[in-house]
Amino acid sequence: MSAPKIRTLTGTSRLAGVMGWPVSHSKSPRLQGYWLAKYGIDGSYMPLPVEPKNFQAALESLRNLGFAGVNVTIPQKEMALPECDELSERARRIGAVNTVTFARDGRIQGDNTDGYGFIENLRQETPDFDFGSGPAVILGAGGAARAVLVALLDEGCPEIRLTNRTRARAEELADALNDPRICVVDWPLATSGMADAALLVNSTALGMVGQPKLDIDLDGLPQTALVTDIVYAPLMTDLLDQAQKRGNRVVDGLGMLLHQARPGFRRWFGIDPEVTSELREFVLSPD
Repeated sequence: MSAPKIRTLTGTSRLAGVMGWPVSHSKSPRLQGYWLAKYGIDGSYMPLPVEPKNFQAALESLRNLGFAGVNVTIPQKEMALPECDELSERARRIGAVNTVTFARDGRIQGDNTDGYGFIENLRQETPDFDFGSGPAVILGAGGAARAVLVALLDEGCPEIRLTNRTRARAEELADALNDPRICVVDWPLATSGMADAALLVNSTALGMVGQPKLDIDLDGLPQTALVTDIVYAPLMTDLLDQAQKRGNRVVDGLGMLLHQARPGFRRWFGIDPEVTSELREFVLSPD
C-alpha cells in the first residue's frame, strides 16, 4: 500500500496570510492555497484573526517572525497605512492598504491592489472595452469606490459621475481626490445621470446576501454600456440580472477578488499566478 501524498513545510518555507477581524469569512486562504498547490511552492497562507486593538503589535510580530507579507481586510486597511515605511502611490491616493510586504531589511511596504483587481477583471472578461470611451457612473462613496475611482482615473476615463445615498460623503470623496473629471450627482440616480455612460459600477454592498436590495432604474443607461458589480455573493446580483436582460454586457465581482490577490502572491512567492475558470470554480465551491 503506497503512502499518501503529504505536502509539508520546510525550514525555508515562505509564509503569508490575511489579517482581519473577523477573518473566518475570507476566501483568500482558499484562493492563495490553490495557487501554492498549483505551482508547487514551499509556502503557506493562513487566516490571522487580529483584533483592531492588537493590529500594530501583530504586524510587527509577523515581520519579526519572518513572514513574507500579509493581506489586510476591513476594518484594518486604513490602520495599516501609518504603519508602513513605504507606500505605493496608489495606496497613498486610495488612503488604505490591503497588501503588506515585509522587505528583507525590515521595512514594511504597503500597497493597495483593489483598483488593480477591478481593472484586470474587466480586461479579462471584456478585453475590447475602452476605458476612455465615455463616462463612468459609480454607485457608492466608500473605500471600494475610492479604489475604483483612482483606477479609472489612471486608465484615462474622461468623466466619472459619483453618486451616493448620502451626497455629502460623495462630495467629500470627490474633494479628496481633487480631479476635475469627477462630478457628484444626486441619489437616486436620475435618467440624465446615466446618459451616454460607457460603464456603470456598483461599489456598494447593496444587493449582497444579507444586505438591502439595490433599487435602481436602468432606463437611462445605453445598452452599449458595460455593467459591473463588486459584489460576488450572489455572483449574479439583481443589478447584473436587470442589466443583462436589457442587453447590457455584465461582469461579476469575483474576478476583482481574484485579480487583486495576484500582486501580493507575486511579491511573496515569486510567481505571477493565473486567474482561470478552474480557480473561479474552486474558490466558489463549498469545500
